[in-house]
This record gives sequence, structure tokens and C-alpha cells, in this order.
Amino acid sequence: MEIYKKPGFFLYVSLSLLLHFTIVCSFSPVDHYLLDCGSTEATTVDIDHRRFTGDAFESGSQFLSSTGTILLRDSNPPPNSSPIYRTVRVFTRPSKYVFNIREKGTHLVRLHFHQFDSSNLNLCHSQFHVSVNGYVLLNNFTAENTQNPIIKDYMIWVDTEKLVITFTPSRKSKIAFVSAIEVISAPKDLIADVAQLVDSKKIEQINGLMRNALETVYRVNVGGRKVTPFNDSLWRTWVPDDEFLKSSDGSTRVYFGGRIKYQMGGASREVGPDNVYNTARLITSLNDSIPNLNITWVFPVIEGYDYLVRMHFCDIASISLGLLYFNVYVNGRLVYENLDLTSLTNDMLASPFYADFLVDEKSSGVLSVSVGPSNMSMSHTVDAILNGVEIMKMNNSIGSLDGTISAESILKSWPSRNTGVPVPLIALVCLLLTASLLIYRRGIGFKNSMAWSPLPVDMSQIYLGHIVGRMLHSPFVPCVTKVYYGCEVEASKDKW
Repeated sequence: MEIYKKPGFFLYVSLSLLLHFTIVCSFSPVDHYLLDCGSTEATTVDIDHRRFTGDAFESGSQFLSSTGTILLRDSNPPPNSSPIYRTVRVFTRPSKYVFNIREKGTHLVRLHFHQFDSSNLNLCHSQFHVSVNGYVLLNNFTAENTQNPIIKDYMIWVDTEKLVITFTPSRKSKIAFVSAIEVISAPKDLIADVAQLVDSKKIEQINGLMRNALETVYRVNVGGRKVTPFNDSLWRTWVPDDEFLKSSDGSTRVYFGGRIKYQMGGASREVGPDNVYNTARLITSLNDSIPNLNITWVFPVIEGYDYLVRMHFCDIASISLGLLYFNVYVNGRLVYENLDLTSLTNDMLASPFYADFLVDEKSSGVLSVSVGPSNMSMSHTVDAILNGVEIMKMNNSIGSLDGTISAESILKSWPSRNTGVPVPLIALVCLLLTASLLIYRRGIGFKNSMAWSPLPVDMSQIYLGHIVGRMLHSPFVPCVTKVYYGCEVEASKDKW
């Protein structure tokens, strides 16, 4: 069953389009980097009109701190594919993108991956790791067996002046790739530092959430349609709730065409867009009896991590204040009893509110959230409501969001490349060359202002030639020593 609240669904659609311009202008991030990887030009994304800079373009190449990478372009892209998925940057060894950070705090990091057929490289066989500022985001990641783009969405706490994204190919595949990168400073109110801890033994308040890495696993618009980046001020995507709903029996979807009343200190448009708060799924009593049921949503998750569960509420269905009281459950535990939204929103309907819960998920592999009537619910009214759900995975004790290996261990597992002559060895050669030339200069003096003479065949020359000759034939110094030796001699020629 669907309910359309005044002023009507079609007006709601029109207002959604008008609100887009307000949404776009309401948030202006201090740090805002959009890279189209592997592209030699700027790219405009059709769906939200954002402009991505090609990382092979002059203004985009400054971020890539690596050499020997490969640019690939899809010669036959699907007709409706986004332009940022028509090129990729391929890495054959550990490589980095470095972004200057002007505003410390939480940053949104989005990584886009889209494989396509190439005669040069088979991206299907790629397997690699991705880390950001010491946090492992992806471990042995592969984009195999999918033709659709993969978007990984993270929130990273940054307290340094640089944000560094490192791509490390696995030793098995030897290649890594990326299609596009977004780095955006988040609004101050996006992640609260406090949440309710929910586990099998207790429910208590916990602090210190901000200084962690989070991966958005689910972002759900309850009772509504898909919300695209075009209608979200942080360019997020919200999916419908149908596949997560345990049972829709007894629930009703509602669409609200009025204005969502955001308030200072409450949920902002960046926390949740209008198109999430103006739809909901609810329980209503149509007669004198109150339904004896809950609405439950179930989300499969990976065991062994803590999860931040955010539930979005906005009373867009009640006809008056003081009529809606309901219970809220997380993993079957009662976390709110007799919740009265108007008491949390300054006695105002259609004003959003959200609640955060930290769930210790160590065994079941499933998270569930539920809403249902309470002992204060009334007949002939709305008895429960939910507008949106977000599930975010939190990094484990070694700073990983994917597995039990640290960023440091990943880099150590990659064979170190021979970078040439050790610095002390170079210094020794230069010192010997200088000493030999000084001995020669003192030996001949400045008589007759001689411009240049062959080096004398004395003990120092023989010793020097023996050392340099052995070094020149050493496999560890195939060319660098030659360069340094030649430069030193040329410098001496110019001086004398």
C-alpha cells in the first residue's frame, strides 16, 4: 500500500528537481579532488554534471607519484556508460596518489573501478591492495566477474597535510588499476563522535568514533526510490529497501510532498537529503486495535568488525504532534523505547532526526534493524516509522577494513627494487676522486698555467682506477657510478 501526502506526488517530483539547485549550493567542500584516471582530458559526468580532471592531463598529473604506469582506453564502451569508466590507470608496482589537505578532519574517499576488454592487459586477472594514510581499504581486491562499475565509499579521518592513496599489485597478478578517484572534505556534522554501543551484554554510550576509517556497506532509502548523486549534496547513491525488507506485510509506504524542515543542531541536508526524508515505510492502525508486528530489515555483513548503524527518522505521516510513539531495535535489542520524534525536533513535524549505534558483530554475519509499536502507541494513528538506514564498517585494531593484514605489511611483502648505488658508496668514490685530483694538483703545481695533463701513473691513480674499475663492472652499479665519475671529471676539466 502506498500513501501520497499533500500537496501530491507530482508536485513532490517537481520540488525534488527544484531542490537540486539548493542542494548543490548548500555545501562547498574545502578539499575537492575529482580525478578521471588514465584520461588525458577533463571529463564531465552526465548524471550529476561534475567535472573530473584527467590524471594524465597537465593539472591532474601532479597527484600521481609514480612512473611506469599504463593508460588504457576502452575502444568499445557501452553506449550509456559514464565517461569516467572509459579509461583506467594501470600500475605494475606500488604507486601513489598524493593530495594536499587544507582542512583536517573526516574526508570522503570514493574509488571507482570498471574493467573492460583490452588487447594489452587482462584487467579481469588483476588483484591488488589499496591503502590510505595507513588504513587498509582493500586487500587482494579483484573486479572479476562483473561488467558493472564498482564504487567503494569510505570516510577517512585525516590529521596530516597529505592524503596518500597507495595501490599495490599482489605478487600473484602483478597489476592494479583504478578508473576514478574522489577526495572530498566532509561536513563537520557528518560523523558524530558519540554513539550507543549495542552488544549482547549491554547498551551504553561510546565516544571517539570520528578518528577511525569507515566503509559504507549499505545506504538505503526506506520506502522510496533510488536516490542518485544528482539529488544528494555529497553525491551519494541511496538504494531502495525492498531487497533488505524481511517482510512487507502490515507496512505502508508514504511519500511526502511538503518541505523537510532542517534545523540548526539537527540532521542536516548533508546527513540525509530531502529525497530520503520525504519517503518512509510505516505501521498504521486503521481501527481500534494496534498491530502486533515489527518491520525488520536484514543486512548480511562480514564477521569480525564493528559496524556503525545509522537510522534516519522524519515524521512525515502524523497529522498532529504527540501521536507517534514507537520502539526501535538493533539486532533484536531494544535501543529506543517509546520514541517520540517531536520531543527531539523542537515539537515540529517533518523535521529529521538520526540515531547512531555501534554494533559489535563478531559471529552471526547479519545485522538487523526493526521498528514497531510501543506500549504508548495509539489506535487510528501512525505506530512506527523509518526513513533511511546506513551501515558502515569500522576499521579493526590493525587499521584494516578488509582482512587481518596491515598497510605496512602489504608494502613489505612487495619485493624492493634495486635503486642503484648506496649513498655511502657514492660518497666514497667522490672522496677518492677528489683526493686523487688534489694530490695531482699539488704534485705539478701551477707552473706554466697548464690547462690539462694526463693523470700521472702513481700509486693513488692505480688504486683509484682499481676501485672504480671494479665498481663499474659490478652488477650493483651498472650506470650510476659511471655518471658520478664522469660528472666529477668534467667538473675538474672546467675548473682547470
